[in-house]
Amino acid sequence: MKKSKVDTAPVRSTEQALLLEQIKQVAEGLAKTFAPFCEVVVHDLLEPQHSVLAIHNNLSGREVGQPTTELGLARILDPAFPQVVANYPNKFADGRQAKSTSIGIKDGDGNYIAALCMNVDLTLFQGFQSAIGQFVAIDSDNAPRETLDPAGAEALRARIDQFAARLATTPRTLKTPARKALLAELREAGLLDVRRAMEIIAEHLGVSRAAVYTYAKS
Repeated sequence: MKKSKVDTAPVRSTEQALLLEQIKQVAEGLAKTFAPFCEVVVHDLLEPQHSVLAIHNNLSGREVGQPTTELGLARILDPAFPQVVANYPNKFADGRQAKSTSIGIKDGDGNYIAALCMNVDLTLFQGFQSAIGQFVAIDSDNAPRETLDPAGAEALRARIDQFAARLATTPRTLKTPARKALLAELREAGLLDVRRAMEIIAEHLGVSRAAVYTYAKS
């Protein structure tokens, strides 16, 4: 009588068993963090015919005990295969677009024993992308000229810039005597009457409003 063939589980070292258990914990944490948009799968590459060891946020319809993917087989055949393959385009069985990342896990001997895979369903995010694109779109070609700056604020800043340019410097590097002279010039031009003038001057010079009031009184 012929003996029937029975699938036997591979013999794992203590290190390999511990690594697999730790990867399962990492997968669970990632799945809880990125639910419900990201499927997280743990593959046991020591048993490629039944490699799916755990699956969270199931988006692909796979089940525990199903075989490994092409990347899993590639790692089994070649220990030099890249350990991290990130953000590559993928697709679920029903046609939904996905973005996937696969991380290979090696044991102390440098052999792949597992893979941690994340598959993000892009369907919802593509909808967000389209909506955001429409929301932030502007019609620059037909836009009227308008500023939301308070009336006179732009002229005030421009006058400060011109004053600093005459001294071959910038508004924020003006010395105290120059700042006092600037305030006198702005007063003479009537620009201190602009709404929020002291605040605008302070911001442009990089000083406090109290300092600006002091320069104005000098």
